[in-house]
Amino acid sequence: MMKKKILVVDDEPSISMLIEFNLKLVGFEVHCVYDGEEVFTAIQNFRPDVIVLDLMLPKMDGLQVCRKLRSQNNMVPIVMLTAMQDLSDKIAGLDNGADDYMTKPFSPQELISRIQAILRRIQILPSATENAPVEIGHIVIQPDQREVKVKGDSIELTPKEFDLLLFLCKHRGKVLSRQQLLHGVWDYHFLGDTRIVDVHISHLREKIEANARTPELIVTIRNVGYKLAEPRAKESLA
Repeated sequence: MMKKKILVVDDEPSISMLIEFNLKLVGFEVHCVYDGEEVFTAIQNFRPDVIVLDLMLPKMDGLQVCRKLRSQNNMVPIVMLTAMQDLSDKIAGLDNGADDYMTKPFSPQELISRIQAILRRIQILPSATENAPVEIGHIVIQPDQREVKVKGDSIELTPKEFDLLLFLCKHRGKVLSRQQLLHGVWDYHFLGDTRIVDVHISHLREKIEANARTPELIVTIRNVGYKLAEPRAKESLA
């Protein structure tokens, strides 16, 4: 089996070396670059399965890198690293396309766990029954192709947005807490920051709801979490 490839982007050599050392210990192939602009050459030559991306970088910061990658429809999973404790900085990473984030200083073992969780979610092959299209209202999901259509038009979702939508669909009508979603979608087996869930739900609503401000599909259950509701039949105008 080919080794999974991790691109590490951090301008602090000591941190890059620490991450590279620990990732190689568990069998990953690792390539390090040290500024944001180098990412775009590296992804062409190295073709990473996951990018570990620092927020503060020379030439092009992590947010700019995320935005550019997503604008190019490159949906490689991204784990953002930030030294910022401010929640708004973390949310900014998610808003610009990151799948997860960690705050420095961090445990290399936890970073490895998060990368492995992302890869597990992507690598799981659907069974024959799970290959069948999932339909709810005007949305059609093709699990085997990881494709989503809204009213017949294909939409671009990040890997985590896709996993979240599919998980909600498979549990349609059921109220899911944020912690349940972290466990089921992010594969977290520890208490995680539930704001990750809220930001991804917001992104999904923007892409699949007729009006994200008054969502009819992904419904908020106050003080609990979310559920995917069955679309209401349109009342006939008599």
